[in-house]
Amino acid sequence: MLIFYFMVFGGLAAMVAALEFSKTSRDRINTSSTFSSFKNNYLVVYSLMMAGGWLQGPYVYYLYSQYGFRKGEIGQLFIAGFGSSMLFGTIVGSLAGNRVEREHRSFDQQWLSVTFSQAIFLGNGLVAIVSGSFGNVLVGALALGPVAPFDAAACFLAIGMAIIMSSWTENYGDTYENKDLLTQCKGAAVAIASGEFITLQFPFQLSRYYGLIKFMSTEICTFNMLFLFSPPRYEKIALLGAIQSLFEGSMRTFVFLWTPALSPNGEDIPHGFIFATFMMASILGSSIASRLMARSSLKVESYMQIVFVISAAALFLPVITSFLLVPSEKGGGISFSGCIQLIGFCIEACVGIFWPSIMKMRSQYIPEEARSTIMNLFRIPLNIFVCIVLYNVNVFPIIVMFGMCSIFLFVASLSQKRLKVIAESQKSRSQEWTAMKEMDTEAEPLNI
Repeated sequence: MLIFYFMVFGGLAAMVAALEFSKTSRDRINTSSTFSSFKNNYLVVYSLMMAGGWLQGPYVYYLYSQYGFRKGEIGQLFIAGFGSSMLFGTIVGSLAGNRVEREHRSFDQQWLSVTFSQAIFLGNGLVAIVSGSFGNVLVGALALGPVAPFDAAACFLAIGMAIIMSSWTENYGDTYENKDLLTQCKGAAVAIASGEFITLQFPFQLSRYYGLIKFMSTEICTFNMLFLFSPPRYEKIALLGAIQSLFEGSMRTFVFLWTPALSPNGEDIPHGFIFATFMMASILGSSIASRLMARSSLKVESYMQIVFVISAAALFLPVITSFLLVPSEKGGGISFSGCIQLIGFCIEACVGIFWPSIMKMRSQYIPEEARSTIMNLFRIPLNIFVCIVLYNVNVFPIIVMFGMCSIFLFVASLSQKRLKVIAESQKSRSQEWTAMKEMDTEAEPLNI
């Protein structure tokens, strides 16, 4: 069955190559040499740190199973990672400065999307592929055992730390508006949960529009009004957080599920190479995202609905195959059902599209001064959900868990559709008010 793995990997690689080599200047954004140097330094460190993670990823479940842990026990061990992420990730993320380094150095905000896209392409793509293949060599060809990738990961992390210590300067954030952690969390919670009143001093001549009221020609009415776009704005924040939580929660559960799904009866599968295949799919998604985002005519809110539906369908495949195909015998290579699922699990292409796209939507809808805190607050229910699923992994059959993830992704698609409707409605109202102000400005004063 080795030829099957090479065919899937090669097919994805061919599509990535076709997309990358067919790019035109329309698909690229030019940056300054200073920013390029700054960006490359970041990407090197990011790639090294990601290599440390990707080397371990494919073998965590396998390593535990080699020590004799059962699926339920492995799920509980996974909880330690997600639980620490929920606790410390929220705190550390909120302690970050309000102003990021790119602003301190006066870099163009549009260049940030370039950096994110390349970070996904390199760190979550190429580096992950090389790491997965390298891990496969360590465990398989060199027969060093499932611990070897973890030892190699420590070396890459140490190199990354050395570069950080020697070339990075401290980012102190806003020195004039430091807020304590509790204040930041309260502000983020208000932004998520409430339709806060925002008033505008909106001057215009009411007599222009209301014939029953007469004003002196020089009199202007300052009209204190509830900013009509405020509630949708906060609803957009809540929807965006729900979308990210639903997608990330499903994908994190998938990280645990793909190994037992492809080898339910102890089939011998090349974990590292399969992982590299997933990451090639992620590169494909990142390449597609860079093209989509380079075109102003395409809206993120529109194509992400399709991405979530495709993701939901892909994670529903194990449910379908469990009813239509005969289970494989114990041992041997990957089954026919596993082959179908492996192709479907190239859903990682959707992950490659998701990250740069969600980053762009964050910058559009979430105030920068509270962005980090808000998104970390949304990760709390995400991690709680994943921990609950993993703790009860023996209670639910694997197809039930895949079915739940599929439902969550479908809900994410509906939330994305709602977000699009709100964004378009707000844009339409904004244009109407702008037109009204222009009409009032051009109008002649009334002489009474």
